Amino acid sequence: MQVFQQLGEYDHEKVVFCNDNDSGLRAIISIHDTTLGPALGGVRMLPYPTEEQALDDVLRLSRGMTYKAAIAGVNLGGGKSVVIGDARTRKNPAMLRALGEFIDEMGGEYIAGQDIGTNSHDMAVIRGATRHVACVNESAGGAGDPSRTTAYGVSCGIRAVLKATTGNDSFGGRHIAVQGLGNVGYALARFCHEAGARLTVTDIADAVLGKAAREFNADVVAPDAIYDVECDVFSPNSIGAVINDDTIPRLRCPAVAGGANNILAEPRHGDALTERGIIYGPDFLVNSGGLIRCQEEVLGKATEDFTVYAKVSNIYEQTLHVIGMAEELGVSTAAAADWIAEERIAGAR
Repeated sequence: MQVFQQLGEYDHEKVVFCNDNDSGLRAIISIHDTTLGPALGGVRMLPYPTEEQALDDVLRLSRGMTYKAAIAGVNLGGGKSVVIGDARTRKNPAMLRALGEFIDEMGGEYIAGQDIGTNSHDMAVIRGATRHVACVNESAGGAGDPSRTTAYGVSCGIRAVLKATTGNDSFGGRHIAVQGLGNVGYALARFCHEAGARLTVTDIADAVLGKAAREFNADVVAPDAIYDVECDVFSPNSIGAVINDDTIPRLRCPAVAGGANNILAEPRHGDALTERGIIYGPDFLVNSGGLIRCQEEVLGKATEDFTVYAKVSNIYEQTLHVIGMAEELGVSTAAAADWIAEERIAGAR
């Protein structure tokens, strides 16, 4: 597919290709929609096998951020950036500063935050080149890592799907299968454990699996085996596209809700989950807690106080509303959530 054809398919506004030979930066910044405000989205650094895959990822992620902001009532647009390279071996301060210079040239159209492969300390380095950045670490005067707030929001979404499937939103005695124990996944596992849930977990890092087994008494399975675990909720919290033609027939759960972006490989997989009787908590709603907190930081009110968490708690009622609307209209929860987000954007236009 040609680049402009890709941009036109979902009406992306702008894509910026960033190259800096001195630092080794190869990055793409995508702005999907700024109807509700400047585009905010994290900086993801991965060793994409091809440039085409990097472009496809940044386009999908930026569009997801637009819908996330819209359904969460946040006055921001959708954007994202991806840096091509292994964050463990290739990331360096010069590369981050170079990215910050490209962001600064965009004049506030795009606001960066942390994502897979970057952290709040990286955001502090980027802020050395631009003020258009959020999630800066606390020692540098920022609000720090929003992962815990995101995880709390995901726990609210899981409570909602438990309410819809069991009539009770308590974690007590429920079995949650957590895929991915990064910053969000591990914090989510802690929330679930402390609320009385039984956990089965997986990750590609043995060290974090051992820690989860000790701290949460979690059962550990191989990465591919997590789809076959019989549980109350399957919670993907790492990469996207994990709900697909191969995995849907394997799921042994009545509900799916997690912190990963773009959990569905394609929109039709929302319908496939509905056909199997599996309730899906739309990812861009369930994982919007971090964005809600970032809005507070962007507006100069960065806090971890009751006000932010009270706003994030609304994810519970919003998820139940989407589930109810989907049942009423006879559509998937993914389609219902899309409709709500699109209506807000259309109203703003």
